[in-house]
Amino acid sequence: MNIAILSRNSKLYSTRRMVEAAQERDHQVTVYNTLKCYMDIATMRPGISYKGERIAGIDAVIPRIGASITAYGLAVLRQFEMMGVYPLNESVAIGRSRDKLRASQLLSRKGIGLPITAFAHDIENTDNIIDLVGGAPLVIKLLSGTQGRGVVLAETRKAAESVIDAFRELHADFMIQEYIKEAGGSDIRCFVIGDRVVAAMKRQAKEGEFRSNLHRGGVASLVKLTPEERSTAVRAANIMGLNVAGVDILRSNHGPVVMEVNSSPGLEGIEKATNKDVAGLIIDFIVKNAKPHRTKTRGKG
Repeated sequence: MNIAILSRNSKLYSTRRMVEAAQERDHQVTVYNTLKCYMDIATMRPGISYKGERIAGIDAVIPRIGASITAYGLAVLRQFEMMGVYPLNESVAIGRSRDKLRASQLLSRKGIGLPITAFAHDIENTDNIIDLVGGAPLVIKLLSGTQGRGVVLAETRKAAESVIDAFRELHADFMIQEYIKEAGGSDIRCFVIGDRVVAAMKRQAKEGEFRSNLHRGGVASLVKLTPEERSTAVRAANIMGLNVAGVDILRSNHGPVVMEVNSSPGLEGIEKATNKDVAGLIIDFIVKNAKPHRTKTRGKG
């Protein structure tokens, strides 16, 4: 099988591991810098060129699209899909998951547990939306943030009002969520492939920090999931339409609540915490499922 990986940096751990896993299984694999791909759109034969040569003969594509290049990355991925290449995660599904507000609405509609969430534009609604999520402390989250960036814990009502006003002055899109105090600064990353959780880890924030992201000094450890947590993670990934996802869950007093569904979950933390060959499981999934023009979300917004 001939596999393409869309990644701006071939030296990143996740990219390297998938290259190794593919090669260990005797597949051909090529890493393409997403921003250096250019597209032939308005023809009867859509194509992608890279360094002056037309890309051909690709059976499957693994998108590792950074949040800062989402729009262009999805355009490139859509072009691969138009060429009949099987995408590990489809462009429509990635677009859904990257829009935090839309993702929350989709999950809520399907009955997935979420923190109480509010969203408003008019500054006159500040008091109302703070009350809607139960008052302070509360979490204010930029819709475009990743890896814990753009997420603020406001411990008092005055602090919440100040942060909300500051974000509005910057014309930033954000939402407000209840703070799940009982989680104790920890969350659970469930790594979903297909219809099962293949690995899971608990991430604990460092002292004085409420964000548990490993990039921010969080510590990962093994965790045993409950059946409800496993079901919630798989359902959340499937609702987004993602074949591979990192579903972040908090343990609240009223059961598991989903914080985020990540369409490009990193492999380093999960593989080291669980000692599992997650990259290999991804390649095995592709080999089992890849067929030309095979998509689940075609024609869906």
